Amino acid sequence: MFDVVIVGGGPAGMSAALALGRVHRSALLLDAGEGRNAAAQNVHNFLTRDGTPPGELRKLGREELAAYPSVRARTGTVAEVSARDGEGFRLELSGGDTAGDTVGGTVGGTVGGTVEGRRLLLATGLADELPGPPGVRELWGRSAFHCPYCHGYECTGRRVAVLGTDPSRVRLALQLSRFAAGVVLCADGRPLDPEARATLEGHGVGVREEAVTRLEGDGGRLERIMFASGPPVERDAVFVVNVPRQRSGLAARLGCAAFADGCVEVNEFGQTSVPGVYAAGDMARRASVPVPLAAVIAAAASGTVAAAVLDQDLLSADFGLPNPFAGAGR
Repeated sequence: MFDVVIVGGGPAGMSAALALGRVHRSALLLDAGEGRNAAAQNVHNFLTRDGTPPGELRKLGREELAAYPSVRARTGTVAEVSARDGEGFRLELSGGDTAGDTVGGTVGGTVGGTVEGRRLLLATGLADELPGPPGVRELWGRSAFHCPYCHGYECTGRRVAVLGTDPSRVRLALQLSRFAAGVVLCADGRPLDPEARATLEGHGVGVREEAVTRLEGDGGRLERIMFASGPPVERDAVFVVNVPRQRSGLAARLGCAAFADGCVEVNEFGQTSVPGVYAAGDMARRASVPVPLAAVIAAAASGTVAAAVLDQDLLSADFGLPNPFAGAGR
């Protein structure tokens, strides 16, 4: 039995594995290989790794984990999860390869099989649904974005559009207007508050009211936005509305409390409502945080914090000590 089974091999999961490996906790990192930011060219706002391609960041993380013999890794998915009698969790695995995908050690057995852990850390992340106009999927992560902190700087001096009319879209358009060459808010056929329109136009942000019919571009690069009527507008980048959803149903199956938006509820230490189950990365948030944080560095930090609390949890269990984090933040 592993001390901790980590489900999810992105920045949150790898950071947790690193922290656990450094205190000689046996940890199994399960990675389905489906990173949320795989479509993006680069990771940004990650100190010392700004501009690194997502795949390269994962590769570097695995290489660093190789120094810690108590950390093992496997590519595959979790088919079922259940609580063991007494303590811990049992996970039924599917897919992947136990023979060639290791870090500090090997995981014996055949493809599939069962693993057990005293504690469980979910770092399965979110996936983005894109309800935007035709063409957005082909541009996603290259010139169609949702986060100004991840991709806003790359729009410096470029022509940008923002789709949508709710207050957050108006706010984003004004934010981008500080450094983009020109910003247009595309209302996509929906009404725009007159006061918001006046604020936008007063700060040089154009408004197009017509419904957007499609985004046109080539090789992942936006060229123009087409409307139901009126001329197209040439743009270099567009910020669209994304709908994040849980990539995995494990948290729901375990009975973890969640918010209306689907994010798993955790306290500041990554503890869920289910004893022994922790969550890290953008799949989880605290009640004090109104929206999930999409920053890669924030996901990595949450994995490190959760790992430290996990170690203290296990230390208390091993030596019969009071757990300083028992019920903390709840």
